[in-house]
Amino acid sequence: MLAPLLDPCYKMLRMEFVWVVPRARLFPEAAFHGYLPLHPAEHESNFLAVARAEGFFQERRYAETHPEFKQIIPYVIVRRGRELLCLTRLQTQSEKRLHGRRSIGVGGHINPCDAPAQPGEDLFRNACVRELREELELPPGALPLTPLGLLNDDSTDVGAVHVGLVYRLDAEDLPVAIRETSAMTGRFEPLHALEAAAAAADSAFESWSALLLRSGALARLDAPHSSIPIPTSAYPAEATEPWFVPQTTRNLPRSSKSSRA
Repeated sequence: MLAPLLDPCYKMLRMEFVWVVPRARLFPEAAFHGYLPLHPAEHESNFLAVARAEGFFQERRYAETHPEFKQIIPYVIVRRGRELLCLTRLQTQSEKRLHGRRSIGVGGHINPCDAPAQPGEDLFRNACVRELREELELPPGALPLTPLGLLNDDSTDVGAVHVGLVYRLDAEDLPVAIRETSAMTGRFEPLHALEAAAAAADSAFESWSALLLRSGALARLDAPHSSIPIPTSAYPAEATEPWFVPQTTRNLPRSSKSSRA
């Protein structure tokens, strides 16, 4: 047991630290709802620079119940041509709420082990690579990651304390396999089929994947331009573009227990 205890990424039940940013720093005027596509330069200047400068590691148990902080979650879609990797969680997973759920994103919390160890490294990319290699079998070496945008859903307890940092991994020439085959299955599926499945009323996709697929932005499969008007309504039932709502925690759900985005 000594090796896991010395590993800064080892998630002990009672003490896990995750990267958070005060909500008021991320969204000083209005918080968006849905998927917000951004060019890489906008990704850096509008979000990452703030998340680096204002963020810090906080105990996860506290962060899960305080929506005045946003936990940053790298969320990587894996592309091969016009297909995306789709994962299905099996009933062997410990969290019952994930059983049978489908996802096009690989990701998780940012932990202290993701902090840059040498010049040129980046906290967020380090977390992306670690999560990818924990979930998937990938060849050694650098992974071609492209920032795409952000995901936010303050309408649920889990969503209120997380924000998704969406990246794309181009796996055209990379062998990809599921690492924990006892916990999940995965295969590449056509984007149009995934979008159709996500649009169904009984969709099995978890919320962030559904928001991403229903947005229509992935049809371009490139980092799209973020020229999006700000409407006046909050949380429309079938929004396909991000909607912006006044920044406040007054009406946000308040989590009563720890959950993973």
